[in-house]
Amino acid sequence: MKRSDGRSFDQLRKINIARGFMKNADGSCLIEMGDTKVVCTATVDKFVPMFLKNTGIGWVTAEYGMLPRSVQKRIPRERDKSSGRTMEIQRLIGRSLRNVVNTGKLGERSVIIDCDVVQADGGTRTASIIGGFIAMVEGLHKLAKNGQIGELPVIDYVAAISVGIVKGNPCLDLCFEEDSSADVDMNVVMKGSGEFIEVQGTGEKQSFSQDELILMLGLAKKGISEILEVQKQALGGEAFCR
Repeated sequence: MKRSDGRSFDQLRKINIARGFMKNADGSCLIEMGDTKVVCTATVDKFVPMFLKNTGIGWVTAEYGMLPRSVQKRIPRERDKSSGRTMEIQRLIGRSLRNVVNTGKLGERSVIIDCDVVQADGGTRTASIIGGFIAMVEGLHKLAKNGQIGELPVIDYVAAISVGIVKGNPCLDLCFEEDSSADVDMNVVMKGSGEFIEVQGTGEKQSFSQDELILMLGLAKKGISEILEVQKQALGGEAFCR
């Protein structure tokens, strides 16, 4: 199968990560995956949800949004209430990042990751997780450097990627054209250790077999292993995980 951008079926789009993209944030980056561009920022605040009050345990959460002209046809801003899609993506990003943070070592603080889609061409939620991790680590490094926490509470890397079946063919890292016409669409989130955090798979136009599921998970694992190397390079190759 010839893909619209000329990639092979198991090839990622080009990834660029620019750290320190936002001057005023505790941590930030601009992540580009092909034509998808997301600004990710981290804010560390001295508050936690009510259920964590007086526990000494911290929290990691996320917010996600798309700029009106991040897509071909303008979308209205979500001013009063987030859509179901937005809420689902925010929760996914938050769950993914919390899985690699020892919140007991964070103290009663919240790390808020804001992911703002500047341009969308498929994979905005996976790009947000990849870039959100970079911004989070940068913000927590700053906290540790200032002596506000004893050590960096990050225990592993985390990355995510989309896979799917397009016109009967398995494909890695779907662009919008592929995603919108996919027979099967799946998002996979994994830790650096190789353990899964989340697998979201949907038969959009047809069901899929166990063999196809295993094939797609194998493609995702290959892509994520490559993304982890990009993250490590973006973070200067620091072996910070404990």
